[in-house]
Amino acid sequence: MISTGIYSDGTANNGKQITGLQAMVVASPSTGVVGGIDRSTWSFWRNQTFDFSTDLGVSASSSNIQTGFNRLYAKTSRGSDVVDLILLDNNLWGFFMSSLQNIQRFPGSSKMAELGFVASKYMNADVVLDGGIGGNIPTSTGYFLNSKYIFFRPHTNRNFVPIGDERMSTNQDAIVRLIGWAGNMTASGLQFQGVMTE
Repeated sequence: MISTGIYSDGTANNGKQITGLQAMVVASPSTGVVGGIDRSTWSFWRNQTFDFSTDLGVSASSSNIQTGFNRLYAKTSRGSDVVDLILLDNNLWGFFMSSLQNIQRFPGSSKMAELGFVASKYMNADVVLDGGIGGNIPTSTGYFLNSKYIFFRPHTNRNFVPIGDERMSTNQDAIVRLIGWAGNMTASGLQFQGVMTE
């Protein structure tokens, strides 16, 4: 549910779902309200976009994925404020990996490797496949994120904590326990975030 929420638009469960990336970092950044700020009025609150069909006039492929990466990276950068995490679906990740086959490397000291993720690098940002089996990232989508300005904020008293006592399961030989979580995603600089689409 957490992964689903991180990629959501925040409208499921009667609006109690996490305000996810589909609400915060969108393909049409001049519409909508995020954190009480209307993006149609305030241009500083608009994320950056790159769409292969609109910006290049072609579909994404291994021969042009680097061009897309270069343009979106430049759009999301300001001095030392640069993207440090790139999340890709199966399609865009496949194009990116194909474009690197002759020069690819997997850094052994990456923070992502410490968390169990295999990540490639692009301009010092970790590039992670977040599709795969059971992935929740939208199809043909990539997120270029600057983690200095976008946050996953759990409530201090509901950060995956046990609730109540252990309970016996009625249909199996097991003891279960409820785990509680509450929180949301927030941002302080959407102009440093980007979304790539086909």
